[in-house]
Amino acid sequence: MEPTERSSSPKPNAHSTVLNNVAYRTIERSQHTVSEPKTVSSPNPKLISKGITGLVVVIVIALLAFQSFTIVEAGHRGVVLQLGAVQPKVMEEGLHFKIPFIQTVIPIEVRVQKAESNQVSASRDLQTVSTTLAVNYHLDGATINNLYQNVGLEYRGRIVDPAIGESLKAVTAQYTAEDLISKRSEVSAKVKEVLAAKLSLYNMILDDINITEFKFSEEFDRAIEQKQIAEQQALKSKLDLERIKIEKEQEITRAQAQAEALRLQKQEVTPELIELREIEAQLKAIEKWDGKLPNVTGGATPFINVQP
Repeated sequence: MEPTERSSSPKPNAHSTVLNNVAYRTIERSQHTVSEPKTVSSPNPKLISKGITGLVVVIVIALLAFQSFTIVEAGHRGVVLQLGAVQPKVMEEGLHFKIPFIQTVIPIEVRVQKAESNQVSASRDLQTVSTTLAVNYHLDGATINNLYQNVGLEYRGRIVDPAIGESLKAVTAQYTAEDLISKRSEVSAKVKEVLAAKLSLYNMILDDINITEFKFSEEFDRAIEQKQIAEQQALKSKLDLERIKIEKEQEITRAQAQAEALRLQKQEVTPELIELREIEAQLKAIEKWDGKLPNVTGGATPFINVQP
């Protein structure tokens, strides 16, 4: 009896079997993945709409908050316009609330402002006068809304400059050219009075004016110079005449005093005084005598009435 033949193929072990199973499953998965493409989910329209709406709301709120407040700087006042109409309320300096998109605030400066003007006018004696005038003024903050409503922001060109020229011409016409020079402070005060009244009609307050220069024609300047020279000469002559009169009066006074002194002396002369004066003269002669008689022939012997 022949022995049974054993199979020559090797018997697989457990480790190789596990590896084969893993490789098979990986291949199946890769094939399944290739055969079935991935599906991409589309965005939700409702979520997109909510996001856009929220962003718009945030922007609107921020814009409303920004438009609801305004700041009026130092030295300014705020004129409130509501749908284009000027409101009676005037905003002071600082932070203020306003209605967004309905109210607008126009800032206007109320500090002291300077306006310098060169004007040509005529004096009462028809002399041409060129005047340089510096004016300081400011706007009335309490009624600045009326100024904005009636005049606007071009108040200097519309009101201030014409008022300066008109006031200056009205005052200089009341004085001669010489008076404009000699009465400069008076002229300045009148110009200030007239100009202040004109500016107050438009809610502006005049602070001060300064007339920096009065300029006349060359012919007038020469005439003034010649007149001043003549006046100086006349004054010198007058002073000389007064000096001569004073000196003459002094001489008359001295002569009168001397005459009065002589008159008084004559009234006081008596025989006893005359005798006393003779004795005094003889005593002075004795004091000067050297004891020698003068060599004189003829004539009276000196020292008569002298007792030895």
